[in-house]
Amino acid sequence: MNIKLVGGAAAGLAAMLVLSSCGSGDSGSGDQNASGGGQVTLKMVAADYGDGPGKPNSGETFWKGVVDEFQAANPNIKVEVQVINWNDIDKQVATMVQNGQVPDILQTGDYSGFVKDGLLHKADEILSPNVSADMLEKFAEFGKVDGTAYGIPFVSSARALFYNKELFTKAGVAEPPKTWDELKAAAEKLKKAGVSQPFGLPLGQEEAQGESFLWMLGNGGGYKDASGKWAINSPQNVETFTYIKGLVDAGLTTPNPGTKDRKTVWEDFGAGKVGMVNGGPMSIPIFDAAGLKDKYGVAPIPGKAGPLDTTLGVMDWIMAFNKNGRAAEIKKFLDFFYTGNAAQKISDTYKLLPVTKSGIEKLSGDEKLKPFLDGLPNASFYPFQDPKWAVVNPSIKQTIGGAVKEDPAQVLGELQKTAENS
Repeated sequence: MNIKLVGGAAAGLAAMLVLSSCGSGDSGSGDQNASGGGQVTLKMVAADYGDGPGKPNSGETFWKGVVDEFQAANPNIKVEVQVINWNDIDKQVATMVQNGQVPDILQTGDYSGFVKDGLLHKADEILSPNVSADMLEKFAEFGKVDGTAYGIPFVSSARALFYNKELFTKAGVAEPPKTWDELKAAAEKLKKAGVSQPFGLPLGQEEAQGESFLWMLGNGGGYKDASGKWAINSPQNVETFTYIKGLVDAGLTTPNPGTKDRKTVWEDFGAGKVGMVNGGPMSIPIFDAAGLKDKYGVAPIPGKAGPLDTTLGVMDWIMAFNKNGRAAEIKKFLDFFYTGNAAQKISDTYKLLPVTKSGIEKLSGDEKLKPFLDGLPNASFYPFQDPKWAVVNPSIKQTIGGAVKEDPAQVLGELQKTAENS
């Protein structure tokens, strides 16, 4: 979910999937200003929150609906959207940037790496004051670098522990675990009862940084220490991964967790193969569709000595590149997204949480989302504001899974060097 600099011939904007009508103007019309009577074309790249192309909840389907409504209200602005899955978006966007083919709008998991290169519009150039005022303050603050906002919160999420009630009953586990040792004891009972994955542990490249951070928080660790210095190989984090490695070695987790993506493990939980797994509100549609609607519970995530008093708060971002000088048209599109039905639709479709006060208020009566909405005020976040995160994060995703297979201190040490030297 963040920028990853990788070479190669990515699809690029030339292969853009157009989700709007192509229009009849020539290719030069996109360079004209809408106020001058010509049609302006905004090019957007967005991450896919759905199950992929052709699926009912695909990103293509979602954005087509948004674009169609927007263009009906703004006929002089055409929007072309390329939807890319999370595993590939960072690589493809990096290639676009390297080739000088940046989109006008980008929606993905990070923004900070673009700020240091001066590539982004300031948020106040592309967002109306009333929309900015509706943003949750804590979230909006994370969109700032040196006091200036560049990243605009797009959607948010929190994390909690999901557990299969039927498997717990079968294994004789009375209640969800509150500590690591209780989690281990529950996992041992689940394994004895024939559960193939007592604890679902996705440490593959899709979102290894999220699962890792939850475990770090449980031992007072994190990617940085209280002073703001990188602390990936802190004693707490090494101890944490040594403990996780013990669970893996004992066969109490997903096999070969460093190769398993979150989506795969969540699907296994939905299929009744996993006893416990960390998840977010976006897990709910997956589990419900699999037939687990009333068969799972949600609890705080266990820590070393007790349940976490914080959780991972995840924000994805939307941002605008300044190369093409289309701030006015971008502002119209973003204002439309946040003040209309689009932001609500993304919450309804994917069970992600809004980033606006008005959006949170609308969802306050949803009982399934309540544990996550309640967790947002105390959430802990990735170090988005540090430009180095754009380099460190992909390195974590690619290698931290090895910390439960090899020497944790060595793997975390290499990541620490990446953070310090990038």
